[in-house]
Amino acid sequence: MKSNYKKLGQFIQQVSIKNSDLRVDNLLGVSITKEFIKSIANTIGTDMTTYKIVKKNQFTYGSITSRNGDKISIALLQEDEAIVSTSYTVFEITNTNELLPEYLMMWFRRPEFDRYARYMSHGSTREAFGWEEMCDVELPVPTLEKQKEIIKEYHTITDRIKLNEQLNQKLEDTAQSIYTEWFVNFEFPDENGNPYKSNGGEMVYCDELEIEIPKGWFFDTLQNITSTIDNRGKTPPHFKTKTNLPLIEIGSLRKDGRIIDLSKCIKYLDQKTYENNFRSGHPQKKDILFSTVGSLAESKIICNEKCSIAQNIVAFRSNEDIGFYLYQYLKNSINSIMQYNIGSVQSSIKVSQLVEFKVLIPLKEVVKSFETIIDKVTCQIANYTKEIEILSELNGVLLSKMATIEG
Repeated sequence: MKSNYKKLGQFIQQVSIKNSDLRVDNLLGVSITKEFIKSIANTIGTDMTTYKIVKKNQFTYGSITSRNGDKISIALLQEDEAIVSTSYTVFEITNTNELLPEYLMMWFRRPEFDRYARYMSHGSTREAFGWEEMCDVELPVPTLEKQKEIIKEYHTITDRIKLNEQLNQKLEDTAQSIYTEWFVNFEFPDENGNPYKSNGGEMVYCDELEIEIPKGWFFDTLQNITSTIDNRGKTPPHFKTKTNLPLIEIGSLRKDGRIIDLSKCIKYLDQKTYENNFRSGHPQKKDILFSTVGSLAESKIICNEKCSIAQNIVAFRSNEDIGFYLYQYLKNSINSIMQYNIGSVQSSIKVSQLVEFKVLIPLKEVVKSFETIIDKVTCQIANYTKEIEILSELNGVLLSKMATIEG
C-alpha cells in the first residue's frame, strides 16, 4: 500500500435501519451509472417494513457484480431519505472531518475502481464484491481542505455539463414545439406570415389520418422518399482503441436528444475497414439512424460525425433534403412504428416492412422553412454536446489524477 493510501474500512460502517413503521415510501434502486433511480419493481404484496432506510450522505451499493458488466452499482444519496431493498448494502462515513462523502463518491466513479471491484469479486454461481472487499479498498485521503478543493473542481465541470444538458433539452423542446405547431396543428406561416389553418388556409379531408390536412400535402412511403443504408451481415473487424472512426451501435442511440452519444461507443475502425467493409456506405449529414432490434425505434440524426453503423441500425437518407422534418416525424410516430414489431423474445422490425411506413409530405416551401430553422437549432445542440464530451473527458482526467493526490 502506498504511504499516503489508507484502507476504506477505517472510515466506514454498515447501516441497517429497517422501515418498520412504513414512514418512508420513496423506493429507489441504484444504477450502473452510479445514481439512484426510481425503482420499477413490483412491490404488490411485498413487506416494505423489511426494506432499508437510506439517509442523506449515506451510500448504497449492490454487491452482486456478475450481472453488471464492467460497472459496480453504487451511489451517494443527496436527498433526505429513501428506502432500498434488502439486497443492497447501506453504509456511511463515520467521521466526515476526515473523509468527505463526495470525495469518496468521486473515487467510486473512477473506472479503475470498477475494474478493481470486478477483479476482487468472487463466488461460484454469482460473483460478489462483499463488505470485506469494500473495507479493503485503498485510497489516498488528503487533508479536508484538499478534498474540498478537488470536489469544487469536479463540481465546476459537472455543473457546466448539467447546464449544457438543460440548454439542449430546451432546444429539443423548441424543435418539438415548432414541429407540433406546423405539422400537427397545421399553423405554419402562410404567405402573409400568419398561422395557416386559423387564418382560413384551405384544408382537405385525409383518409389516412381521418382528419383534414392542408391542400397539396400527401402521403408517401419511406421507400419512395429515402434511400436506405443497411449494413447487415458479419460484424467488421474493429478495435477497442479509440480512433476517429467510431462504429455506432444501439447503445449510442439510447440517450435523449437527437445527437449520437459517442461516449457509449466501444468499437472503432481503421481506415481500411471503413473504406472496404460497408457495402451500403456510411451515414452523412442529416441521415437518420434508426434501431431495428432490441431497443426499437431509437433514432438520432447525423450532424457532422464521420462514423459507420453496426448491425441492427439502418440509416435513412431523404431524397428531397427533408432530414430534420423526417427525424421529427418518425420520432412522433413511435406508437405507429412499433406495430411493425415481429419479435416475441426480442423486439425486432424487418427493414423491408419498415420502409413501407407512410410519411405525411408537406409542400416544399413549408418544409424548406422548417429545415432552415431546425438546422440552426441542431447546430447549437451539436455545439453544446461537443462541449459536454470535452468536459466529460476533463472529468475523467480529474478522477484519474486522484490516484496521485498527496497532502
